[in-house]
Amino acid sequence: MDCCVCTSMPLILRPPRNSICGACYEGARTIINMINNLETEKTKQNTNPNNNNNGSLASRRNSSKTLDDCIRWWSEQIEILNQQKEDLGFLRGIVSAFKEQIHTDILVSPGGHGLPIPAHKSVLATRSEIFKNMLECDECKAAPNNQTITIPDLNHEELSSLLEFLYSGTLPEETIAKDVYALSRAADKYAIPHLLRHCERYLLSSLDTSNALQTLEIADVCSSHNLKETTLVFLVKNIEHVVSSPRFEAFVHRNPHLTVQLVSRAYANGSK
Repeated sequence: MDCCVCTSMPLILRPPRNSICGACYEGARTIINMINNLETEKTKQNTNPNNNNNGSLASRRNSSKTLDDCIRWWSEQIEILNQQKEDLGFLRGIVSAFKEQIHTDILVSPGGHGLPIPAHKSVLATRSEIFKNMLECDECKAAPNNQTITIPDLNHEELSSLLEFLYSGTLPEETIAKDVYALSRAADKYAIPHLLRHCERYLLSSLDTSNALQTLEIADVCSSHNLKETTLVFLVKNIEHVVSSPRFEAFVHRNPHLTVQLVSRAYANGSK
């Protein structure tokens, strides 16, 4: 069928030149419905939940949208996204205060004998409720600048990654890959949910037979239900390969309760 949308030369079409093929028609309807759904959800979130008429009014208002309206909507969203990127870049300027040690007022010491890292009390307190409580003790309030607190769970490199995340809200993927298990534990212990979500996403995306047992341990320690459930399902599917690996015996000794859960699931799955 002649189509004025997907043909490369619409002027050669026979009159009328406003016909479209089935694929283009379905694509246009999908785009319009998607925009309607997005705007309806946004309207529901921004309106009073006690007003039951808001949803129906939004649906009626959105039902008459055209492709031109959709293009304008996407242009607005791109502009909003660009503004958010600009705002985020402005906020991340605080990272330079950490990297250049501008007006630091506390030293954060890693476990072992690593060198302490200069930081800012205000950043630590706003990023973690645990750090906030640590810094609000009488000793910290009365102490002079460059007082030291110790994070015994992390070595110097891991602590540096943690502090960089507290200042910037993100980390390079290679850094997360290298320190993901230590950062996951720290995120759970020091109540930094944003960091924990970053680690969970990386662990889910990189899950394979070589790291699944360790990922299951971390998911259990951090009470991450989604990560734990996904990892258990993966392990059951690959149970023969997992139990024959040299890591499995050590895993059993460290985690008898997880071993029972894994074996029970594998047995039930085999029975079915």
